[in-house]
Amino acid sequence: MDSLFAERIRDVPRSFIREILKDALQPGAISFAGGLPNPKLFPIDALKQASDLAFAEYGNDLFQYSESEGFTPLRQLIVERYRQQGLAVKLENVLITNGSQQGLDLLGKILIDKNDALIIEEPGYLGAIQAFSLFQPKYCPVPVSEQGMNCEALAAVLKAEQAKLIYIVPNFQNPSGITYSNSNRREMAHLIEQTNCLLIEDNPYGELRFSGEHQQSFATLLPEQCVLLGTFSKTVVPGFRLGWIVAPDRLLDKLVTAKQAADLHTNQLVQCIVFQYLRNNSLDEHIHRIVEVYGRQKDAMITAMEKYFPENICFTRPEGGMFLWASLPENVSALELFHRAAKEKVLFVPGDPFYINKSNVNTLRLNFTCVDPQTIDTGIEWLGRIIRQQS
Repeated sequence: MDSLFAERIRDVPRSFIREILKDALQPGAISFAGGLPNPKLFPIDALKQASDLAFAEYGNDLFQYSESEGFTPLRQLIVERYRQQGLAVKLENVLITNGSQQGLDLLGKILIDKNDALIIEEPGYLGAIQAFSLFQPKYCPVPVSEQGMNCEALAAVLKAEQAKLIYIVPNFQNPSGITYSNSNRREMAHLIEQTNCLLIEDNPYGELRFSGEHQQSFATLLPEQCVLLGTFSKTVVPGFRLGWIVAPDRLLDKLVTAKQAADLHTNQLVQCIVFQYLRNNSLDEHIHRIVEVYGRQKDAMITAMEKYFPENICFTRPEGGMFLWASLPENVSALELFHRAAKEKVLFVPGDPFYINKSNVNTLRLNFTCVDPQTIDTGIEWLGRIIRQQS
């Protein structure tokens, strides 16, 4: 039977996170594992009104085939939002996708041949690792820290490899929660502009900032070498699976061709509903509500970790987003800790899936968006007790 499968799929693992989310449904489980937005914050009533408006305005057209590039009024609103942020994005450079995850797939299809060098963060976003693995690249991991990507290591990889792509999540990174500093971004841009490499800036969490200052987009530093990925999954709802790509002219035609081959176009009904929602509601006010809740939950987790974790546990202190990252002592396996904690119904994601060719690492990811502060305190207390038993 295995001989039936294409080589490209044989070694691509199922998502560790998707699999353990099943455990999060156990009665009494406390889950810090998911990367899920808080469903209590979904704008349900406003989306119902937006749906009614979409049906009233577009009628039967909602159910017809549509443009591969996406619903033009929605694309225009995306352009206007970028311009409010100081980015000179053009309508013809925006392609609507089925979530930003499809953006990764389309970029892989048009750019990556087998054994092409692909630079990724270490640790890096599991969904990107999974998406790009189908195209069998040669992964070149570069470490990230509190300031961003290690530029000395990046320079060495760029010198040694003819890398086509660099994939990063520079704002409140998944899994670590760190944000690249402006100085780090400028140094990276200086290195990249001397190559033919494209940089993919994935920014699903960028608007979920609790504190600190917004940092410069790579689109202003590398306008001809930067591809932007965006999504409504973290700011509106994830179930609509609605995202977008902003890419230079030289890529758009091939991306549209790949999109047509994949699914012809993104769901027209969903695009029209989201357009009506954005046109008739303040997205900024909605995001402000999300940020207030997530900020309190992040603070509760930091406070609990300071209280219950051993002093030799290091962790990030994100200024936004949905995650933080903890480092155990060097001799402690986060995967072993995961199995012990799961028996106590406390779930997190061990660091292994976020690395290339590394196992039994001592790092782990914690999500704080779907757990209230009191439950966070309880869960972190339990986890701290289990860590002390294993250390």
